[in-house]
Amino acid sequence: MATETHGAEAAAEGSSLVFHPMDQFIVKPLFGHGDVGMFTITNVTLWLALAILAIFVMMVLGTSRRAVVPGRSQSVAELAYGFVHKMVEDVTGKDGLKYFPYIMTLFMFIVTANFLGLIPMSFTTTSHFAVTVVLALAVFLTVTILGFVKNGASFLGLFWVSSAPLALRPILAIIELISYFVRPVSHSIRLAGNVMAGHAVIKVFAGFAAIAAISPISVLAITAMYGLEVLVAFIQAYVFTILTCVYLKDALHPHH
Repeated sequence: MATETHGAEAAAEGSSLVFHPMDQFIVKPLFGHGDVGMFTITNVTLWLALAILAIFVMMVLGTSRRAVVPGRSQSVAELAYGFVHKMVEDVTGKDGLKYFPYIMTLFMFIVTANFLGLIPMSFTTTSHFAVTVVLALAVFLTVTILGFVKNGASFLGLFWVSSAPLALRPILAIIELISYFVRPVSHSIRLAGNVMAGHAVIKVFAGFAAIAAISPISVLAITAMYGLEVLVAFIQAYVFTILTCVYLKDALHPHH
């Protein structure tokens, strides 16, 4: 029995169907091998740095020679600026525009990291909860502190549904309080989960592409999924950013 099991495992290892779609998310030291410590430079470190560098090149160097007729880099930078600026103004109002730099930074980082993750052999940093949780907690703490600074104790009115019947208000207050503290969890899981799932599916289709009989179908599926992931890369950055704007609106106008 042990011999048969060993033979089956060996056959599976030699089969073209043996692939591990989650291996692409493993954090590895960039130099050498061994355990990953607190100060170890890893593949995550590299692609986070590349995302920041790409943003700097596009938003700073690309717009350093501003012209009335913009070039390609300036056009992309202006489109991104106008898109996020309108989003912030539409959701939070004029009061929220002073926080536009922070929201613009969030959007540019997430969308750039998502698109860099679509490059073959790259590492998708936003597929890791360690990254998205930090971003979500930063938003949560910023909005909460800002809410108390701007409104004082009246910020707690966000949890008191005055339009509801008096008997239901305490129950609704508990529900609203729980919902508020769940925000960073859903905020982070939504981004990382969607990005991770798409990349894992592409890897699965890529594993089947090695089989000659279904290779054409697998290539078509990979192409379709890759096109979908391009949309997901932008949409998830947009969703994360617009939810940040909604939370900011609650902090600025808790009674609305």
